[in-house]
Amino acid sequence: MSGTRPVLLADIGGTNARFALAWPDAPMPLRVDTVERYPVVEFPSLADAARHYLSQAGVSVGNGVFAVAGRVDGDHARITNHPWVISRPRLCAQLGLDDAMLANDFAAQSMAITLLGPDDVATVGGTSWRPDPPGVHRNRTYAVIGPGTGLGVGGLLVRDGRCYPLETEGGHVSFPPGTPEELRILDVLSRQFGRVSNERLVCGPGLVNIHHALAEIAGEDPGPLQPRDVTARAAAGDPRATRAVDIFCAVFGAIAGDVVLTLGAWDGVFLTGGLVPRMLDALRHSGFRQRFEHKGRFSSNMAQVPSMAVMHPQAGLLGAAALARQRYGQVPASW
Repeated sequence: MSGTRPVLLADIGGTNARFALAWPDAPMPLRVDTVERYPVVEFPSLADAARHYLSQAGVSVGNGVFAVAGRVDGDHARITNHPWVISRPRLCAQLGLDDAMLANDFAAQSMAITLLGPDDVATVGGTSWRPDPPGVHRNRTYAVIGPGTGLGVGGLLVRDGRCYPLETEGGHVSFPPGTPEELRILDVLSRQFGRVSNERLVCGPGLVNIHHALAEIAGEDPGPLQPRDVTARAAAGDPRATRAVDIFCAVFGAIAGDVVLTLGAWDGVFLTGGLVPRMLDALRHSGFRQRFEHKGRFSSNMAQVPSMAVMHPQAGLLGAAALARQRYGQVPASW
């Protein structure tokens, strides 16, 4: 471990704020024993949540990396599914930081790839993925997509040993139905939302949206549900909940394949986010991979592209630690 002061890490989603410490010069910069999670509704601002974490940890930090679930516009960011508005200069002043970095949460999820080991991923389809050996600098292009409170999309370009994360808002691309049933679901959701993005189906609330749409098509009202209610009913054998999960996985696969085509991410797509580990078995035994590969003239190419579920419990913080290593480490980071 380096003797320098640690870097404050934060992974801010629509539901939870996760904090940890990183030592950017350590071989594994993230200290997993420092991770804490707080519901965002318990704090009026990111600075308040961060001060609480630092007070509890009893440490002094000089710099910070803040991965946020929203678009970063220069020195400012707004959380898409929560009212926090973040200003980098104000955050530095409030926390007494020398410097801070704001990054889209899926830039962090993308950078996490550089610190993942073989045991941190599970193959969902295609060829198996293994990280390149140390010192081997192959050019790579990866896609990253993950459902949680919303749907995040990113990518990672590896060029001459340097890593360049792509910040996107691909979760808000218009939803393209691929079956007559999905056309009917789109019709229902269009009446509710107007424009329907991929995020309206592929995220925690999206699973509920699919279930409600199926119920409306059947002329029934299932009442209020949470995502965990749908998955629990599916596990218990409820036909409509089971169908909702199947459609979720199939649409997820179709969208993931579209992201691969868009980015030219022939080296693989990483599936991340809070729902993926819990739905791993469903993803493996659903239409996910069939719809992922079903891309017309590129179907044979898609069949070779690995799709990997990220099983690391703190992938967002792991990626923030990789960003901290790249920005604050004494030795230039390469991979």
